[in-house]
Amino acid sequence: MPLRPAFCSLLTLLFLLGGCQATSDRVEIEFWGMGREGEVVGEMITDFEQQHPGIKVKVQQIPWSAAHEKLLTAYAGDALPDLWQLGNTWIPEFVALDALEPLDPWIARSGQVDSSAYFPGIWATNVLDGQTFGLPWYVDTRLLFYRQDILEAAGVSEAPATWEAWAAALRRVKQYVGDDNFCILVPTNEFEPPVILALQQAAGMLRDGDRYGNFQSEDFRRAFTFYIDLFKNGWAPKLRNTQVSNVPQEFARGYFSFYISGPWYISEFKQRLPDSLQSAWMTAPMPGPDDGS
Repeated sequence: MPLRPAFCSLLTLLFLLGGCQATSDRVEIEFWGMGREGEVVGEMITDFEQQHPGIKVKVQQIPWSAAHEKLLTAYAGDALPDLWQLGNTWIPEFVALDALEPLDPWIARSGQVDSSAYFPGIWATNVLDGQTFGLPWYVDTRLLFYRQDILEAAGVSEAPATWEAWAAALRRVKQYVGDDNFCILVPTNEFEPPVILALQQAAGMLRDGDRYGNFQSEDFRRAFTFYIDLFKNGWAPKLRNTQVSNVPQEFARGYFSFYISGPWYISEFKQRLPDSLQSAWMTAPMPGPDDGS
């Protein structure tokens, strides 16, 4: 992946809690899989259970848009599953709730989990106060999805590589799609896009010995200005992700032409967009603030 999308995040984590149900002949484990991963895990369980006949895994698929609230509700009702996926940005919250069991004793006995086999920075996101609370599942980065056919119809010949070119493309697309449609979907309750824009520049997230947020720096101000202009210029609808019930459907009908998400949406669009649009969409690295950034 090119360096321009300079934001990598661990989107899902596998957690272990001590609540497995044992029947007379096998152990039953409840697993919550989020989004597309929930489907993939379900497909893998058959082989796992054949290799481990003493274990039965019950998989429940949950959309990411509802995952946080459902986990908190389950915690309040003492009904959390044995295993679940969790974005690494949620780890401190659930550790503070005492909802996660430290995995270090389990890792020491496993004989298979080796922290040195993981990228150190990603492993570290699972460790708080010297204790490990999750195992990294995968790491990925955000990228730009776009409707190539709409861009070409609007007079944009290629995916933008800089913020300036991106703004020009958004302006052209808005003129083409009209008042009832938008250029880009940037849900207002997703923190990743403005953070991506900020981290594409030199400023770090923290300042003064990592004691304070660096949000008043010139780099962050520039990033936030670009982000806010997406809404001020009418290029992005002022919607939360929970207000867009079917992203592939809205992308297909041209309600928006750009979308920032992870590589899991490649399979989503391949599965859920009509055949007539399969050659009409494309992906690109996130545009940077300047050429070569």
